[in-house]
Amino acid sequence: MKNLQKNLGYTFENIKLLNEALTHKSTKLHYNNERLEFLGDAVMDLIVGEYLFRKFERIAEGDMSKLRAALVNEKSFAVMAKHLNLGDFINISQAEENNGGRMKPSILSDAYEAIIGAIYLEAGLETARKVAINLLEICFPQIDITSLVKDYKTALQELTQATVGVTPSYELVGSFGPDHKKEFEIALILNGKEISRAIGGSKKEAQQLAAKIALEKMKN
Repeated sequence: MKNLQKNLGYTFENIKLLNEALTHKSTKLHYNNERLEFLGDAVMDLIVGEYLFRKFERIAEGDMSKLRAALVNEKSFAVMAKHLNLGDFINISQAEENNGGRMKPSILSDAYEAIIGAIYLEAGLETARKVAINLLEICFPQIDITSLVKDYKTALQELTQATVGVTPSYELVGSFGPDHKKEFEIALILNGKEISRAIGGSKKEAQQLAAKIALEKMKN
């Protein structure tokens, strides 16, 4: 725990709060990190939104939204969690352990959000902001549209129109998970055939991931 707090740049006064943030629901204990993760998600949304607002004075709202979406998601949070070696500290069940749970992006992401939520509860927004922005800038030294926002859907549409004369469509296969952390599964259809399928934290994210997979397949 000392190493983790050193990496965070923050020392908890209430170590039980940190322990809760690191406890996955699979442990079946009377507490877990779901509530803190819910709070941390909202805190990160605000912190990153304000960070982008101040960093890019002349950027359009639409581009800021794209940048925030590229930074506030499971994939990005998992990157920051791995930087902290969070997988070494998470409390999970033996079944999850055997299933590689310590390296699952969803579990890592949730634990990271929970820690930010815990810091916010104990020390307030300013401290949570310092910790989060420090990690953000370490893990993503190049924060701009070109580096972070890749519009795979547009690239795929241009490719399919040029090669086969049609554009792909996206069908919702299903959704699952709690309301505050719902995931969506999207199938990409081209010429009546399913080309790829992906899961994301929003329909748009899943569509982009499906388009990325399809692009890789077509290029190969």
